[in-house]
Order: sequence, then C-alpha cells, then structure tokens
Amino acid sequence: MKKYAYNEITLMQYIFLINGTQVGTGVLSLPRILAEKAGTDGWIAIIIGWLCSVSASIFLVKAAAKHPEDTLYEILIRFFGKILGKVLISVYMVYFAFSAWTILINAYLYIKAWFLPKTPDYIILLLFSIPTFLVARNGLRVLGRYSELSFYMVLWIPLFILIPLKDGNWLHLLPLLKEGWGPVLSAVPTTVTSFLGFEVAFFLYPFLQKKQHAVLGITIANTLTMLFYVFVTVICFTYFSPDGIIEFNQPVLNLLKLIEFRFLERFDMVLLAVYLIVVSTAWMPYVYLAPFCFSQLLGKQDHSNYVIILLLIIIGMVFWLDPTWIDSERWQKMVVKGGLGLAFVAPPFLWVYSWIYEKFRRRVSH
Repeated sequence: MKKYAYNEITLMQYIFLINGTQVGTGVLSLPRILAEKAGTDGWIAIIIGWLCSVSASIFLVKAAAKHPEDTLYEILIRFFGKILGKVLISVYMVYFAFSAWTILINAYLYIKAWFLPKTPDYIILLLFSIPTFLVARNGLRVLGRYSELSFYMVLWIPLFILIPLKDGNWLHLLPLLKEGWGPVLSAVPTTVTSFLGFEVAFFLYPFLQKKQHAVLGITIANTLTMLFYVFVTVICFTYFSPDGIIEFNQPVLNLLKLIEFRFLERFDMVLLAVYLIVVSTAWMPYVYLAPFCFSQLLGKQDHSNYVIILLLIIIGMVFWLDPTWIDSERWQKMVVKGGLGLAFVAPPFLWVYSWIYEKFRRRVSH
C-alpha cells in the first residue's frame, strides 16, 4: 500500500494547485509595473520569467524524484540530519504562513475597498477563514478538487476581459523592442516573482498518482500562468496608451470598469467578487502547508487543529495591526525575497546536493 494513498492527487489537480498558487491579486497591477520598467515590451519579460520558472521547476521535480515517496521534511532529515533538517523545514513553514498572511491581507484590502468599507477587518478575515478551514483541514485531495473546480468555474472571465479590446489600438505594441533589450531584462525580476508558487510542488510530489508526469504537469501549470499574464497585459497595453497605463495603480480593475451591459452597470464588481475564488486558490495551499509542516515537526498525523490556530493568529494579528496597503506592499516584498530563495535557489542546490550525497554514500558502501 502506498504511503499517502488516502491523500493522492491526480495530474490535473497537481496542475491546478500549482497554477492557483501562482495567480493571485498580483496580476491586477502587473501591467502597470511592467509598463513602468519596459514600456509596452513588458509582455516579453513575462515569457523570459516563464522560462526561468520552468527551469527551476524541472530542478525541483528532479530533486523530489530522488526519493519519490518522501515528503520534503523526510528528504531534508535524510540529507542534513534531524536538527538541521527541522530548522530548514521550519523556514518553509514560516514562509508558507507568512505567504498565507500576505495574500489574505491583500484580498481583504480589495474587498474592504470595493465592497465592505464599513465592515471591521477581522470580520472579513473571519468570513474568509470559515471556507478556508473547511477545505484545508481535509487534506490535499480535497484541496486539489477545490482548485480544479475553481479553475473551471472562472474559465469565462477572460472572455469578458476581451470586450474592451474592440476600442484598443494594436499599434501601442509597436515597434517591438523599441528601446532594446535593456528595459525588458530590467523587468524580468518582476515577472520571475509573479511565478512564485510553484515551490509548493516540493510538497505535492509524494502525493501525485502518476509521478512520471510531474515535469509535464508543472510545465503546464507555469504555462497556464504565463498565458494568463500575457493575455491580461497585452489587452491592457492595447487599450491604454503607453503613458496612460502608468497613471492607474491597478489597470486591470480600470479595464473591468469599462464593461457595461443594459441590465448590469457595475459588471466589474461581479467580476472582482468571482475573482476572489481565484485568489482563494492562492492562499488555501499555504494555509494547508504551514500547519502540515508544523504537524510533521511534532510527529503528528492530524494537521487540522493547527489550521485553526494559524487562522486565529491571522485574525488576531489583523485586529491588532489594522494593516494598510503600504503594510501589504512591504510584506509582499519580504515574501518575494524568501520565495526567490526557496523557489529558484533551493531546488537546484538540493538536486546537486542529492547527487553528491548518493555518490558519496555509494563510495562508502563499496
């Protein structure tokens, strides 16, 4: 019998879990950030960022494939011993908890600004926490089903984003590379950070049913994210002028305001409310993984109690700190710094280390 048979996930669930973790509220301001750094050539930087994330993802899968039935906790203990292994998994635990906190804060700030300006902060977080707990407490299989269902539920959103395109001007994108490769390359770090989230695959791998398709799955997940980012960015670039887009903090929201129907004036409110489902697939894996790491550190099988504790801590912190957009931006920068290390540096290092470790062990055994 397989070690994690009860919590096994399919390839599709694996793909949508990774894709869901990558796509959050960041896409709403991404076109503006890219326009500031690379003008309307910013979409090219997304493709370069995708190549970087796919490369790091392949290293990640190859490192996890060395011990396919072991979680990252067990792999780190095997390679570095109990003390250092537990320290390293604690780093992942703190990163996941802080990522969950940052995404939840960002989501609640959007909801507060657009829908519930008079509602206390902690009440909004409490409303987020109830469905989050119901999904995250039941393990990876339920989380995978939720991510897959959410993906299918919001497939219609891109069709409505196409509506403002009829008033757009494709000439805004020309000429390509108008200022050379310099500005495009300067925007690559921004796009690379937009792909953060695939590092959760380290923890998903032992639960994947068909592990031989893991590289294909993580590549498809990154590609779906890239296509969505390019799609939204190009539409914003074609509708807004190269200078005009910089004036909007979240140009995607301004684009959605233009969509009107005879029977519904503020369609952007509907889309933003539905988009909250997409954002929930970004925070839920982190809310699951932080307690999962903690339960492994304590040698416990059940993680559900720690999910409650994490959510209560987040609600309590919101009540105490009363976060603002400036705070959220500062915390996001901190998450990005940690994420770059854990997503782009740790996988290649672990893959090389595992290769050296096994070679050395074989030599000692002979």
